[in-house]
Amino acid sequence: MTAVKIGASYNSAVMIPMAKILALDTSSDACSVAYSDGKQLIDRYELAAKSHTQRVLPMVAELLADVGVKVKQLDAIAFGAGPGSFTGLRIGLGVVQGLAFGADVPVLPVSTLMAMAYGRTFRDATAPVTQVLSALDARMGEVYWGLYQCTSPTSIPLAVCADRVAAPDSVADFVPQDSPFVGVGSGWSYEPLAALTDQFQIDVYPSARDIVQLAAMYYETGAALPVDQVQPVYLRNEITWKKRQRIRSQV
Repeated sequence: MTAVKIGASYNSAVMIPMAKILALDTSSDACSVAYSDGKQLIDRYELAAKSHTQRVLPMVAELLADVGVKVKQLDAIAFGAGPGSFTGLRIGLGVVQGLAFGADVPVLPVSTLMAMAYGRTFRDATAPVTQVLSALDARMGEVYWGLYQCTSPTSIPLAVCADRVAAPDSVADFVPQDSPFVGVGSGWSYEPLAALTDQFQIDVYPSARDIVQLAAMYYETGAALPVDQVQPVYLRNEITWKKRQRIRSQV
């Protein structure tokens, strides 16, 4: 577990909002939970491939016990809404639904790709950057990816390209050739992506630590939703559905 006081040397932990927010993410091989109230940021993170169902709730219980907060005292619950593992996203939403329904707490869905870009820019100890291309292996020869500009730890990153799923060799068509960027995520294991830049890290996963900070900013804009209005972002399902709709319209 890592605890950080707001204003400490950890330069992404400079949030002002005082909302009590719990965040969790099970969208990848990593399983993580985090809590922030504007004064402290505490998280738990572990690689737990195929054991999210066994680990995430105990991690939540341990974290909330450490900070002395009950679920009903939270202002919001945030989660990595995708894209990512279909199974992992369903597990995450199921946990969020169970917690939020029972305590009548609103929910804040956060893009996993945005969270990765935010973390790389403001948490990573390597050279600072402002533009990050997050990419996750979507299997079937495709990647989930999004390009983000991250200008301030207290500002929501700007999506240069909306999160999407595509073949790795098609990503180059959307990337600005005159703007430097770095890459993060398992999608960079594909050679067509690796050819775009030599500045990338493959072993990076979405983290609740970054999600909770983005969620705090979203909360201040009034973006929290009733839990029954929240769904994961699968991307591939959306594209498949659109293709089916086009086929039907042509029949």
